[in-house]
Amino acid sequence: MKLSQSFFYTLRENTKDEDSSSGNLLVRAGMIKKSSSGVYMLLPLGLKAFNKIENIVREEMENIGSLELSMPALISEDVYINSGRRDLFGDSMFQLKDRFNKPFVLGPTHEELFAAAASMGIKSYKDLPVSLFQFQTKFRDEPRPRFGLIRVREFVMKDAYTFDKDLEGLNHNYQLMFDAYHRSFERMGLDYVVVKADTGVMGGLLSEEFQALSDIGEDILVLHEPSGYATNLEIAGCVIEENNDNSPTLSHKKVFTPQARTIEEVTEFLKQDVKQFVKTLIYQVDDDFVAVCVRGDHDVNEVKLQKLLNVSTVELATPDDIVRLTSSPVGFAGPVNLNLPIIMDQQITVMTNYIVGANEEDHHLINVNNSDFTPHLIADVRYIQEGDMCENGQGPVSFKRGIEIGNTFKLGDGYSKAMNLYYADENNHLQPVIMGSYGIGIGRCLAAIVQQNHTENSILWPKEIAPIQVAIVVINTKDEEQNHVANTLYESLNNEGLDVLLDDRKERAGVKFNDMELIGAYARITVGRSIKDNQVELKISGQDEIQLVSLDDIQKTIKELFS
Repeated sequence: MKLSQSFFYTLRENTKDEDSSSGNLLVRAGMIKKSSSGVYMLLPLGLKAFNKIENIVREEMENIGSLELSMPALISEDVYINSGRRDLFGDSMFQLKDRFNKPFVLGPTHEELFAAAASMGIKSYKDLPVSLFQFQTKFRDEPRPRFGLIRVREFVMKDAYTFDKDLEGLNHNYQLMFDAYHRSFERMGLDYVVVKADTGVMGGLLSEEFQALSDIGEDILVLHEPSGYATNLEIAGCVIEENNDNSPTLSHKKVFTPQARTIEEVTEFLKQDVKQFVKTLIYQVDDDFVAVCVRGDHDVNEVKLQKLLNVSTVELATPDDIVRLTSSPVGFAGPVNLNLPIIMDQQITVMTNYIVGANEEDHHLINVNNSDFTPHLIADVRYIQEGDMCENGQGPVSFKRGIEIGNTFKLGDGYSKAMNLYYADENNHLQPVIMGSYGIGIGRCLAAIVQQNHTENSILWPKEIAPIQVAIVVINTKDEEQNHVANTLYESLNNEGLDVLLDDRKERAGVKFNDMELIGAYARITVGRSIKDNQVELKISGQDEIQLVSLDDIQKTIKELFS
């Protein structure tokens, strides 16, 4: 790639509409460009890095015997209706109709189609196991795209699926895929952790996420690193905190709390610790309503609540519904004499003489105890907090943020039954195929790599990902000897199979150096006045040191660098 003859540009200033370092640097380096909200072009250098990530993943998939295919992005809506997932995706699906008025969607995921494809080749237990994968563009109508390539509406995913006759086979193939993911992310140079996660709309028996650590990560990871405990905030289990207050229980009474609706307002008005309060929140769960009680400083975990009640939707009740159900406006609901099923968080079981809403405007009840009402269910329905005891009892948890770059699911037989994917066993009885599902977001990996490896004005690509492995900078393009040396080096290094760039533009040396730093050229060879001494300068990305290397040795030095 000779820059004087190539499409190449960089931006000197930070972009105004990128809210992450990775997005800003990739745009400034001329690697991506926003087309519309959550939709990006991949420009030549960005595509080079993207393809290197894809090739790493492809190699690791092929090494475990998975076979590549390609599914359509345009899919009949009936496919998701038949599997029971159309309503779960809701408005996140892009919808359209063909000229015959038949409904189609742009595929957000492909479990159903892979099951349909597998059914063509799986008839007997002798046809199993099977492992298939693809790289395909997915579409999800994100309500708030952000952070460059991290939260987008159109993205490429490597998704893989395994098909087995039983759980033993699934566990074996799951481990093969799990190990391949580890090798892939290690080759990308990513700093990541694996956490247990909610199965969400995918369903199934188990979900694990590969999370690249980053301050801008949208997922909160709950960790107890000494014991190896790692999980997503959504499913982190909580233990009951001991209550050392041995005060006798009192009789509850109503108190006037004018204009005190929020926990902060009530604690200030009553001059009590927030841990002495119990919040009561009214939720609509599918077509019913429930009241959920948690301690004043805790928050309801809606994922846990949904799993506990085995419902499809969980959302806070509207103000009108709250008035109808509690006879009071928002902020005054409480469990005493409330005509709703009450879901009580387990922490409340050790509380005494606490404060709740009175189901009456401007009033609360003090000295409430667990004998004053009857909960429908007592369970862990709150979010864990940083510093809480780990559910394994080994110590307090810490929080980190992560970017989800991959996930693995043990799906079981749910999709097989929905898509009529069965096999004949040894006794010629039909059995549902056991499935696993596995995904890696290629664009997210690209963004996460940059997010973890950059300075204010440069991308520090890991060696295996760098779109430009060697940049040759000519200081004086009018000097015939410099041009001759640079072109000779360019040809010889190209012949070694390296990604080489020759900066032969008629620009100042400082501009060229800055551009090579910005795009993250892994090795920079400067051809300048030192060739009079039969030497060139060599600088490695991320290092301040500049070496003088003999022209006779430079090719060998570069070859060893990338061996």
